[in-house]
Amino acid sequence: MLSTRVRELEMSGIRKMFDAAPPDVVNLGLGEPDFDPPEEVREALFQAVRQGLNKYGPSAGIAPLREAIARKYARHDPTTTLENVLVTVGGSEGLAVVALSMYNPGDEVLVPNPGFVLYGPHARLAGARPVPYPLTKENSFLPDLDGLEKLITPRTKAIVVNSPSNPTGAVIPRKMVDQICALANAHDLAVISDEAYDEIVYTTEPFTSFWGRADKVVVVNSFSKTFAMTGWRLGYLLAPRAFVAEANKIHYHLVACPATPPQIAALKGLEVSAPATQAMTREFRARRDIIVKGLRAIPGMSIVSPKGAFYAFPAIDWGDRSDVEVAQGLLRKGLLLTPGTSFGSLGEGHLRLSFATSRDKIQRALEILRAYADDRS
Repeated sequence: MLSTRVRELEMSGIRKMFDAAPPDVVNLGLGEPDFDPPEEVREALFQAVRQGLNKYGPSAGIAPLREAIARKYARHDPTTTLENVLVTVGGSEGLAVVALSMYNPGDEVLVPNPGFVLYGPHARLAGARPVPYPLTKENSFLPDLDGLEKLITPRTKAIVVNSPSNPTGAVIPRKMVDQICALANAHDLAVISDEAYDEIVYTTEPFTSFWGRADKVVVVNSFSKTFAMTGWRLGYLLAPRAFVAEANKIHYHLVACPATPPQIAALKGLEVSAPATQAMTREFRARRDIIVKGLRAIPGMSIVSPKGAFYAFPAIDWGDRSDVEVAQGLLRKGLLLTPGTSFGSLGEGHLRLSFATSRDKIQRALEILRAYADDRS
């Protein structure tokens, strides 16, 4: 009864750990801000519902929201208009739409390793082959451009990039963004840039979007992290106008249209939420500093300090136990986190800890980790 494609898919390692966790666990497993959306954003949602804006909307999203998104990205490319924007049901659906609209059977797609759990499966669902490119601790989890170019073949269709990165927290600097774009242009490749954490950055250099910097660029983004509205499932993609028009057909056949009230709320968020997002990011920076200092004090753990997003990705050196076994052992002690291999083979020997939670829970997690490390010594 089941198709081959569904039989070949595996459930995300993040979800496996989450589903196995007891209710009272210290949860550093899911990437979900412990904030509520700004008050103005919530009120805009309530008003939309009360005013009867509860019907189907345009497949590509309501025009005012698309226009507001286009204005946000016009600073990167002044020619950006609402015709470059497709509103999606979260960034995840946006990534799926891009894969199904771009990849053909037999294509190859360069994907980060370690990287977010959807890039490879989406390529396979479209009949393409994901080709991992390495992100190593020794290179601060940034791409090695020479190694990246060596993976390009006549079948390569696109390079997937994610900055700030889930799971590593790496942020691709402007110079490297331009180098990746030059590489893509030289080989006539598309760049698919997942920028869901673009507002959560701790570097002194401003975040550099890939939009407008290469001949073929698709940016996927989400309101989930920026406005702390993960459960509302709203995101968007930006692409050349002709691509958006065609991708909208895939989008329609997947979801028909995004929900209307969250779009009204997101529109308000783009107008007023900058102070709330900045305050949230300052708190994440403080939590980042706490968790990095704490991890570095634990024997057998080392970490590259994350420059964006809200994930720590420490390496572990505790002898004979794999990252999966360590994660399972920590879960039994009351701490939920994600084994690094959930994000690719080069995540082996790492753990992902989300610090999008309270300082008290972070301190409790560090205590459990230290106790576990002491047991191993």
